Amino acid sequence: MNETRLRDLYDHLAATAERPVERTASRWLGEAEAIAGEVADGNMDAPVRRERLEKVGHLLANVESTGDEAADEHVAAARTIVEELLPDEG
Repeated sequence: MNETRLRDLYDHLAATAERPVERTASRWLGEAEAIAGEVADGNMDAPVRRERLEKVGHLLANVESTGDEAADEHVAAARTIVEELLPDEG
């Protein structure tokens, strides 16, 4: 597992908290950020890490738009990272 990419995932999601994000999107992003933080910081076995990354992907799938262009770019980057990381966990 690429620890740098896990940290990048968390950093992108944390950056959305600094933006004026639409309320519903903010709830999804806040939960995704919390899970990504656990994955980036924790020593967990591969099946648990995969489950958590899948959960982050599911949460991000619920965010159509944040109402903020910069936050949308962070969400897109986070989605890309999740897609990159999940095959490694299979």
